[in-house]
Amino acid sequence: MPMMSGARSRVKNKMVNEYISKIRSKISKDDYLKLSRIKNPKVHQFIAECAELCNPRDIFICSDTADELEYIRRMAIETGEEKPLAIPGHTVHFDGPYDQGRDRRATKYLVPKGDNLSKALNQIDRDEGLAEVKSLLKNSMNGRTMIVRFVSLGPPRSIFTILGLQCTDSWYVAHSESILFRPGYEEFCNSEPDRPFLKVLHSAGKLDENMVSAEPDKKRIYIDYSEDTIYSVNTQYAGNSVGFKKLAFRLAIRKANQEGWLAEHMMIMGVHGPGGRKTYFAGAFPSACGKTSTAMLPGETILGDDIAYIRNVNSVARGVNVECGIFGILKGINPKDDPVIYKALTSPGEVIFSNVLVKDGKPYWLGMGCELPKDGINYTGYWWEGKKDEHGNPIPPAHKNARYTISLKRLENCDPELENPMGVEIRGIMYGGRDSKAYVPVQQSFSWEHGIICYGAALETETTFATLDKEGVPEINMMSAQDFISIPLGQNLRNYLEFGRKLKRQPIIFGVNYFLRDLETGEYLNAPEDKHVWVKWMELRVHRDVGALRAPTGLIPKYDDLKVLFRKVLDKEYKKEDYIKQFTIRVPENLAKIKRAENFYRDKVSDTPDEFFQILNQQRERLIEARKKFGDYISPEKFEEE
Repeated sequence: MPMMSGARSRVKNKMVNEYISKIRSKISKDDYLKLSRIKNPKVHQFIAECAELCNPRDIFICSDTADELEYIRRMAIETGEEKPLAIPGHTVHFDGPYDQGRDRRATKYLVPKGDNLSKALNQIDRDEGLAEVKSLLKNSMNGRTMIVRFVSLGPPRSIFTILGLQCTDSWYVAHSESILFRPGYEEFCNSEPDRPFLKVLHSAGKLDENMVSAEPDKKRIYIDYSEDTIYSVNTQYAGNSVGFKKLAFRLAIRKANQEGWLAEHMMIMGVHGPGGRKTYFAGAFPSACGKTSTAMLPGETILGDDIAYIRNVNSVARGVNVECGIFGILKGINPKDDPVIYKALTSPGEVIFSNVLVKDGKPYWLGMGCELPKDGINYTGYWWEGKKDEHGNPIPPAHKNARYTISLKRLENCDPELENPMGVEIRGIMYGGRDSKAYVPVQQSFSWEHGIICYGAALETETTFATLDKEGVPEINMMSAQDFISIPLGQNLRNYLEFGRKLKRQPIIFGVNYFLRDLETGEYLNAPEDKHVWVKWMELRVHRDVGALRAPTGLIPKYDDLKVLFRKVLDKEYKKEDYIKQFTIRVPENLAKIKRAENFYRDKVSDTPDEFFQILNQQRERLIEARKKFGDYISPEKFEEE
């Protein structure tokens, strides 16, 4: 056996040298030595194939040293992809006018012949898609440097760790990865030669004089799940180009389903409770629906704001933040509502702003709590108040999807368990979207199955500016991850249900809705800060410190408990009439919600488990029974305590 092992080792070393030799003329001696430390031939093969396809002038191998990370930052500025701002460490990056969000139409799964994905997922034949995207990537890096980044998704040397490798010609993308992800070079060096990893190839494509992608009509973001590879071209927006955000997340979902764990579009936060305890919650919200603002609540701790891996460890659910930084939405961040993140964004230190308004070296965004300048530089170039686009529509000073990129450790409330290789125990999971008509602000599920199906799989939200599509269109968004689920949706739901059934202590499932409106006036029934009270109530419910009322759609708070919490958490009087408005069960709207969910899964998801329809029908029957007793709109005072 030792001889066989030695023979295999010699073969692998020969393969490594063969691939490195193909790019030897494009790398320095130091970079050659860096690559040689990695013994996985597929690493060298991928880099060589990317170089052959994209034809860069040279290749830079980043091994995550402080000097190299500083070099990447400097090059992002020297090339003009980023510009320095007045506060030390702050820079700004602009994407083109047609590259301001995740592009659903340009993002597709490459599906091999004979394979099937749900109709709800955007897809293309694999052979056709590969030919198309590779034709766009051909020679796309001519005259530029190809930057090679290695990352660790999840804490390194952990049961959660997934390795990733990205080749890109964008210094802005490479810089963003330094902030958002844990370094992975040493992990690659210390890994076995056949360890699997996720791969990303990105090129910004042709650039205009402002250093933004000049051919947005040729934008393509293709996910080749059969080879764990992402291709992205003619785009710079980080959601499309930083491959280990939502793009590689799609591949992790497939891996999680195959292995029986959860890869989720979830924040993780620590919520303080009585007696000095801290309870960890995960939360799934579609973009621009309150996920980051929930994770950032003052007085609590943030462990992650976007993507979580959750595993069964000794029969309890433990989770980690896949990332170590935030690519967050700026709109609405102000010193009153978001003091922690606002302070970090206005203090010296490394921050990348994107698609804001810049005037005299200062970034401005919508809803920042001050008057904005009447002119400046934004994603359209020089901007002035009243400037219009080619269709005659007013151009806002900053884009609604303007973003910031910052390290979590820059925040005062960063949770100390961020780098714990065993993660933290998840005691509660919340699902929330934009639902203006039906669900109450907070409710607890009757069971794991009820919560996963009625709050998660049937999650309904209105589209927002975070996607390039019409805003305000109601749609089902399964687990707030539907855009990213790269397997049949019914299979994903079955994995969820089975995951919870194998736990001795299941997280409690909650549904939250920050966007409920008055049916007559259209006004929101909740203030933005009220979410802190809902979170504190959930923490108490996990430990059964307070009771609840049994409504048809879930267990809802009692007025007396919320009254105490509003006074304690917000120093605010909570009126009985506000409680009744917020927690009245709207039977017609809830029945319509169930019908929409059923129609979606019958039409779009051919492999939906029968249990989904059974649980939804049970909720329908509870609503109809309650309507017979109390009418269409039922005050919470009509319900009995659990």
